[in-house]
Amino acid sequence: MRLRIKPRQNMPAGQSAICPSFPQAHVTTHMNFFKITIAVLPLLSFSDTALPEEPGMPYVRIAELEIDPVQLDSYHAAVKEEIGTSVRTEPGVLAIYAVAEKGSPTRLRFFEMYADEAAYHAHIGSPHFRKYVAITKSMITSRKLIDTVPIQLSAKR
Repeated sequence: MRLRIKPRQNMPAGQSAICPSFPQAHVTTHMNFFKITIAVLPLLSFSDTALPEEPGMPYVRIAELEIDPVQLDSYHAAVKEEIGTSVRTEPGVLAIYAVAEKGSPTRLRFFEMYADEAAYHAHIGSPHFRKYVAITKSMITSRKLIDTVPIQLSAKR
């Protein structure tokens, strides 16, 4: 559905036909936000029920961590060792990406992809992951784990 608004005749340049007291740029910004909201709204779940997962899609988790700035270098060393070992030795670990927010090096984001949920549980029970948890416990000041439902995962090989 497209929303079409017929412009009023003899409107001064830059003035909005929708609300003459708002500049056209403000109205355009709000209309774009409205269009995006309407497009995304059906994708949101307003209940505790998760969307059904497609068969064969990997199990994906996102983690948001805040690291103590004084211990950031030690944390980097520990997480690099843990990720490298996980990807190298666990067949169910498809990918783990760790990035820091630009301008906020202590705010880290992880995108983790596993063959399935069982592979994720095997990962968090592995000796190298338990070692990572023990070593980094005092380094992490904030942790948020996010369950996801993959919609489309694409990569070049």
